[in-house]
Amino acid sequence: MEKLFINAKREGYAPSQCRDTMTIGELITHLQQYDEDTPVFLKHDNGYTYGSITEWDFEESYDNKEEE
Repeated sequence: MEKLFINAKREGYAPSQCRDTMTIGELITHLQQYDEDTPVFLKHDNGYTYGSITEWDFEESYDNKEEE
């Protein structure tokens, strides 16, 4: 079975320190090329460790202040 890995990388200690990131629309468009039953994993440290993604892993923030 095909698997999709998202290569997670550490770019900073606050969102402002991260370079460009995809929007929800861009992510949806990109994911449409995969079969809807394709499992998705986070890949850390060049494949040394892995993580799963569940609906409970999403966190929304409406605070306009800079996260530290």
